[in-house]
Amino acid sequence: MSRSKETGQLCEPKEVHTPVLLKALSGILRYPADGTVVDATIGYGGHALEFGGRLTQKGLLIGLDVDNASLAAAGRKLENLNCRVELVRENFGRLDEVLEQSGIEQVDVILADLGVSSGQLADAERGISFQRDGPLDMRMDTRLQKTAADLVNGLGQDDLANLIYKYGEERRSRRIARGIVTARRQKPLERTSELVKVIVRSLGITTKGRKSRIHPATRTFQALRIAVNDELGQLEALLQKAPQLLKTQGQIAIISFHSLEDRLVKYNFRENHKNGFYEILTKKPLVADNEERQRNPRSRSAKLRVARKVEARQ
Repeated sequence: MSRSKETGQLCEPKEVHTPVLLKALSGILRYPADGTVVDATIGYGGHALEFGGRLTQKGLLIGLDVDNASLAAAGRKLENLNCRVELVRENFGRLDEVLEQSGIEQVDVILADLGVSSGQLADAERGISFQRDGPLDMRMDTRLQKTAADLVNGLGQDDLANLIYKYGEERRSRRIARGIVTARRQKPLERTSELVKVIVRSLGITTKGRKSRIHPATRTFQALRIAVNDELGQLEALLQKAPQLLKTQGQIAIISFHSLEDRLVKYNFRENHKNGFYEILTKKPLVADNEERQRNPRSRSAKLRVARKVEARQ
């Protein structure tokens, strides 16, 4: 989200977010026309438009997001649906509280697309992308207090290295952390471009001459974003609560974009299957076909896992 130069008002990003794996989801999700569907990461409403369109006037679509701009965009996209639509500014880790406040005990579908939208990446003021200069923020929810700058400038060298390694799976985390600590002694790091320069310098490589297709700042930025937004903690909370929130035969569908997320989903589904709560509908994760990969490059790393709640064994 950026500010208009003329009015100073917050504006929604111009780039369109294309929902990933929509075809795969459409082929596997089944629910009654008068059911309740939760899009736990509604974004700009791409998935919700498809699945809310299957619902009648008696059906209910509940959309969650922590980003007000996304909720506003989704509201406009979904305004012509026949079903009832409720949009809530909340993290999906607190889905149980959202449903309780609406007087709903269980739902037919829980869908979560864990990816960062194209619009959010394009918004330099969020500081999520290493490709755009902006404040070192990275908060998806502006109500959060701690920013990426707070972590970069406040954590000790060992803690910073451990964070980058744990959430970014960056093997060179100690070199990067050492470089950050050295740089911040001169002045605090406040811009994404400043952090990128420190990372590149710490690794002793140039972005033009690098051999890997992955930018050297990719994993560090991922790690900071995950930490700032407690992304894995929120995912764990959703996965833990989902069996109680789903009706029998209800489905949970999670789209992940990196191994940390996918691993949590895979092991949770396996554990719930072992305990007799889930039937796993995707023995292996579903991925984008060649046509979608060419049309939407961000779909290349997307993995979809789906499970269905069954009667628990006594």
